[in-house]
Amino acid sequence: MKRRRTERKWGKKRVLIGILVLLSAGIAVWSIGGLAPVSKRGHKINTWSTVRGEKEIQRCITETNMDRQKTSDQHYGAKGFYYQKLTAAEQDMYYALWQGVKEELAYIELPTSDGELAAKVYEYLLYDRPELFWCDGTSKMTIYETTLQFYPGYHCTGEQKKEREAQIQTASKACLDAFAQGMTEYEQIRYIFDYLVKTVEYDSKAPDNQNIYSALVNKKSVCAGYARAAQYLLQQAGMECIYVVGDIVGQGAHAWNIVNCEGKYYQMDATFGDPVFLAEEENMSVPQEIVNYDYLCCTDEVIIQTHRADESMGYPVCSSDDLHYYRMEGMYYETFDAEEIRSKMRESFYLGETSFTCKFSDHALYLEACSTLIGEVLPAVCAEIAEYHGVSSVRYTYVEDEDMNKIMVFWEL
Repeated sequence: MKRRRTERKWGKKRVLIGILVLLSAGIAVWSIGGLAPVSKRGHKINTWSTVRGEKEIQRCITETNMDRQKTSDQHYGAKGFYYQKLTAAEQDMYYALWQGVKEELAYIELPTSDGELAAKVYEYLLYDRPELFWCDGTSKMTIYETTLQFYPGYHCTGEQKKEREAQIQTASKACLDAFAQGMTEYEQIRYIFDYLVKTVEYDSKAPDNQNIYSALVNKKSVCAGYARAAQYLLQQAGMECIYVVGDIVGQGAHAWNIVNCEGKYYQMDATFGDPVFLAEEENMSVPQEIVNYDYLCCTDEVIIQTHRADESMGYPVCSSDDLHYYRMEGMYYETFDAEEIRSKMRESFYLGETSFTCKFSDHALYLEACSTLIGEVLPAVCAEIAEYHGVSSVRYTYVEDEDMNKIMVFWEL
């Protein structure tokens, strides 16, 4: 599997390498930093005088066929989180813009002279509809007394758009066809999370990095590409998935998702599922296929440690932790039992697993467990393994993740 690269920073962590009981430890930085910002939409507004000159008017939708379009696509509006935040008049503009960009019109005439409103409605459309990959998010407007002409920017049109659309459909079908029969919604969400983490490389210089083409076809993207690809795949699987806009604390703009699983909402950030270590620089041996599940189906309380959503959007509350990965996999501890963890740690090695993780319910419990696990339990387990196999050393790397109250051990098998 290819080595995944990142430029992101992520929390306070201590990464150390150990050999058997004599812990030859070195401190390294676990870096997942520099999230490429979600691009800010460019909206250029040209204000004209009150009298419109003779022009060819390219209308996107007439009032009659707009009603027909809305009737045939009722499911579309019902599933659009941002669409539902608009007034009836704004929803009409939303549909006009949607139909216009689908037809790749040079401009769409809207029944408003409010450029900021038109820009907001267009932004909401793109947040709801990840399949509009050919739209680059920019626009220009010519404003009249009671109407405006909205000129959307396009990455591609015509045959190039059709070709890319076919490539996206092929890639998404390959992903979704791998679903096992009888998978629960949670298992499907986890599968798509894993798929994106393991197949997409974080690259701030990737072309088309604000849309799904970059992630699903080119396999290189930034947070917007990850989030829109997750949204697209989950929508294709019939599940509600919201594109969330906000910031990473101290770093800048970021995008992630909120998913609806069995009627409950959960936070999800596939971008942060890829914990790339500075393996080459620090001579650490950490499995490249490892996935960080802290941000899979987590709560607001967990994600707010690093993420800040745009509060004006009124996103659904995510308060349930019943599907959090570590709880689901028996790695979550609400009490500290050194012998229980020692037994599971030893078992993970003999089962050929590449890593062992234990996550604690709060920071006080983590601090209580940390010194004992690192200073006593881990060296003792390594000594047992070495004796059993008749070797002089067992190599491993461990990470103390203070932000997430988690300890991870990576075995060199």
